[in-house]
Amino acid sequence: MAAGGFCKLPNGSVVVALNLPSPAGPGPGCVRFLVLAPNRARALTRLRNLGLRAVYLRGNAAPPTPDEITAVLHHPDGLIWRTTPDSGVQGPDLTQELWRPFKSLLRRPAPQA
Repeated sequence: MAAGGFCKLPNGSVVVALNLPSPAGPGPGCVRFLVLAPNRARALTRLRNLGLRAVYLRGNAAPPTPDEITAVLHHPDGLIWRTTPDSGVQGPDLTQELWRPFKSLLRRPAPQA
């Protein structure tokens, strides 16, 4: 099950954050998605319509941080992602990856065996 959470904004919209296992296969890290939508159901529907079919939000264990909310509010699509380490611990030796639009996942070529 994916860890995640949400934050309701003053204008009534919701920012949903989800941590999902990395699609790259076994290895460290997971992918964190941020979605801006009018409500939680629509945020999850946006992800499901883009191919993430088994995405559910149960609870509010990992809500978006203020920096993440700012990032998704300033993105025109309102749907961004980046990889994060499994441990969730950020130190000076861990470089912080930039947020990417969801469309960059769709353009990635399939790995060849």
